[in-house]
Amino acid sequence: MIVLPSEEVLRAVETHPCYNDEAHRRFARMHLPVAPACNIQCNYCNRKYDCSNESRPGVTSDVLTPRQASDRVGQVLEKVPELKVIGIAGPGDPLANEATFETIDLVRREHPGLTLCISTNGLALPGNAKRLYDLGVRFVTITMNAVDPAVGAKVYGRVTWEGRTLRGEEAASLLLERQLRGLDECVALGMAVKINIVMIPGVNADHIPDIVREVRSRGAYSVNILPLIPVEGTAFEGMEAPTPAMRKELMDRCEGMGINVMRHCKQCRADAIGKLGEDRSQEFACGSCAPRPMSPVHAGTAIAVASSDGENVDCGFGNAPAFYVFGPGEAHRLLRRVDVDTGASVSGDSHRRHIEEVIASIGDAGTVVVSEIGPLPAKVLEESGVRVVIAKGSIRDILDSL
Repeated sequence: MIVLPSEEVLRAVETHPCYNDEAHRRFARMHLPVAPACNIQCNYCNRKYDCSNESRPGVTSDVLTPRQASDRVGQVLEKVPELKVIGIAGPGDPLANEATFETIDLVRREHPGLTLCISTNGLALPGNAKRLYDLGVRFVTITMNAVDPAVGAKVYGRVTWEGRTLRGEEAASLLLERQLRGLDECVALGMAVKINIVMIPGVNADHIPDIVREVRSRGAYSVNILPLIPVEGTAFEGMEAPTPAMRKELMDRCEGMGINVMRHCKQCRADAIGKLGEDRSQEFACGSCAPRPMSPVHAGTAIAVASSDGENVDCGFGNAPAFYVFGPGEAHRLLRRVDVDTGASVSGDSHRRHIEEVIASIGDAGTVVVSEIGPLPAKVLEESGVRVVIAKGSIRDILDSL
């Protein structure tokens, strides 16, 4: 049985720029870039570089910690009083990053009254839908590019799930099954679900009405048909984007199927701030137009990963038996393994000294990747100029996403 969005959600739609065409002229949204890791690789996505003049999903000038993100919300509220919606849309997949949930909880407690929103590929949505709901999230966007695994196999390069990396139709089938289950869970909770679909001529364009028909039958609130942006360094970099006329014809056709169709999307950055089409993110972040590796990986520095087996990020900063230090660049060359004394004291001055000793032992690592971290080590790492990325899963996939 389809559950309609609650009265609470329908009221919030009135001020949500992405769910209401009129609202985007009056109200602002803010995307918090706290989620660098991703659990799939789409053939049109490259998050490696940032340009302040570039507007597309996955691009950000910085990756924030939950603490930094909530503080920035407060700064933006002072200058952008029309801010109504806080979203997390990357630069990776929000549900592949524990920092997403920490950020939502912080923002909800410190800035009550703002609408909370998540954009995800849906792989990790089953089981997390209720967790999001309990944290106050009422709007979820799922990017779905196929309901036929044969089509999906052309869109997705790989899917990483439970320590396995899948490809082809096997990957697309798993992703689709979990997307649909996650959609059902969100609808059953009374959340408003928007389905983003990337229109890729010659790949899924003719298949999009089938996607819309399926998600409409399951209670999706709206669909958003986005034109492919051919991005350098991706499998689809040489493909042609759909023309505006092609996209309009498809949107008209889908709207005739009895579902709301978003027509004012600007394909926002992962750190977008302000009204749609009037991005003010550069007022609140330092950046330049020169392509550069996306933060938090510092150019010329190593990356230290907390791991029990050298294959997966599965340890917190305080309980990691070892840190595996990888050299910068795409080769992910293991430089060394640093063993840690897990029996060290976790209180008082000795706790801080232990943290400082760990930081010293990982040497030139400008980024530390952990599954979780406490407030004191996070503070000491920040004071030492070391960035923290909170993520779980395959080390190789997480390094790829950074």
